[in-house]
Amino acid sequence: MAESRTLTGLLAATAVGVYLLVIAGATAAITDAVAACSSWPLCQGPVTLAEPDLLIARGHRLLAAVVGLLAVGTVAVGMRSASLRRVKAALVVGIALYPVQIALGAFVATSGAAGTLPGAHLGVGMAIFVSFVLALAWQLEAETGSDEEAPVDDLSPAPISEDEQSDLPPTASLSTKQRVLGTVGAYFRLMKPRLMWLLCLVAAAGMALAAGPQLTTRTVLLTLGGGVLSIGASGTFNHVLERDIDKRMDRTSDRPIATHRIPVANAMAFGIALAAAALVLFWQVNVLAAALGLTAILFYSVIYTLVLKPNTVQNTVLGGAAGALPALIGWVAVEGSFGLPGVALAGVIFLWTPAHFYNLALAYKDDYEKGGFPMMPVVRGETETRKHIVYYLGATLVGSGVLAALTSLGWLYALTSASVGAVFLWAVIRLHREQTEGAAFRAFHASNAYLGLLLVSIVVDSLAL
Repeated sequence: MAESRTLTGLLAATAVGVYLLVIAGATAAITDAVAACSSWPLCQGPVTLAEPDLLIARGHRLLAAVVGLLAVGTVAVGMRSASLRRVKAALVVGIALYPVQIALGAFVATSGAAGTLPGAHLGVGMAIFVSFVLALAWQLEAETGSDEEAPVDDLSPAPISEDEQSDLPPTASLSTKQRVLGTVGAYFRLMKPRLMWLLCLVAAAGMALAAGPQLTTRTVLLTLGGGVLSIGASGTFNHVLERDIDKRMDRTSDRPIATHRIPVANAMAFGIALAAAALVLFWQVNVLAAALGLTAILFYSVIYTLVLKPNTVQNTVLGGAAGALPALIGWVAVEGSFGLPGVALAGVIFLWTPAHFYNLALAYKDDYEKGGFPMMPVVRGETETRKHIVYYLGATLVGSGVLAALTSLGWLYALTSASVGAVFLWAVIRLHREQTEGAAFRAFHASNAYLGLLLVSIVVDSLAL
C-alpha cells in the first residue's frame, strides 16, 4: 500500500510538471524566449533584467530536464509496483513520447521553424500529459476503488411525506416589513444568485479576450446586466419545473415554490419578465448576443431541466453547454461573430463542469437518488465517478493549454492554471483516499477556486496587453 501511494504521488507530481511545461510553452512569452535562444541544449549569451527572454528560455529547458528525470523515476516505480496493465501501458506511452517532444523542441529552437512544427511540439506535450493523467486515474481506481458498489436500477422518486406537502406556517405574527423582506428574498432566491458571480465572470473573460484594453463600459454593463437577468430567468424556470422533485430532496425542500411561499403563476410571470428584460439588454449589444442569451435560457430551462437531468447519466456532461454559453456571449458581444478563442474558452468551461459538479453529486448522492435523478454516483457508483473527475480535470487543463496557444495570454494565466490546477488535483486525490462528504465538498470548492482564479487571470492578462 505504501508503494502504491508513492506511485500515486509521483504520477501526480509528474502530471503537474508536464502540464507546467505545456502551459508555459503555449504562452506568448515562451515564443519570444525561443527566438532569444537559438542554440541547444544550452543558451548562449548574458542574462539581463532588460532582456529576460534568455532567462525564461533557460528556466524552461531546466524545468524540462527536471521533469524528464521525474518522469523516468515515475515510470521505473510504476513498472515495478503498478498492478494494472493499462497503468503501465500509459506510462510507456508517456515516457516514449518524451524524447520526441525534446527533439521537436530542439529543432524548433535551432531552426526557428514556424508552421506546423510548434503546434506538433505542443500536441506531443499534451499527449504526454494525458498519458500520465490516465495512469493516475487508473492507479487511483486500483488503490482506492471498491468492487462492492451495485448500480441503482430503480430510480423512482421517493414519495412525498405529508409534512413535505404542507404549506408554510401562518405568517400573521410577522410584521409587514418582515413579510415584504421575506417575499423579496424568496424571489431573489428563485434567481439562483450563487451561479451569477461565476457565470458573469465567464462572460467577462470572453469580453476581455475579444477586446483587450479597448473594452468599453457600455458593452460590459449591457452584457453582464443581460447575463444576470438571463441566469435569474433560467433559475426561476428551473424552480418551477422541479417544484415537485424539490420537495423530495433535503437540499431543495425549502425552496420558495416547493414550500408554496411563491405561487407557480407568479414565479412564471417573474421568470418571463426577467427573460424579456435580459433579451432587451442583449439586443442593445447585438442580435447574436440576444440569440445566444435566449438559447442559454431555453437550454437550461427546457433541455437540461426536462430532458437531460431526469433521463441520462450524462446530464452533467451535456448540461455543461449551459455554463459554456456565457463565454460565447461575452465574445460575440464585442466581435459580433464567433471566434476560435471564444469557442476555446467555452470548451474549457464545458470540460470543467463535470470535474466540478461530480464532487457535489458525490456529496448529495442519497438526495439525488431520492429525487430520481440518474447522477453518475447513483447509476455507476462512487468509484467510477471519482475516476471521471480525474478524467475531466485532465481534459480541463488540456483545454486551458489550447486556449493559451490560441491567444496572447501571458505568465499570469500560465502560472495560475498550473498552480491552482495542482491544488485542484491534490483535493481530488484526497477525495479518492478519504471518500467522505467533507472531501467531496473540499474538491468542489477547489474546482470553484480553479475556474474563478483562471478567469480573473484571463481578464487581467487581456486588459494588460
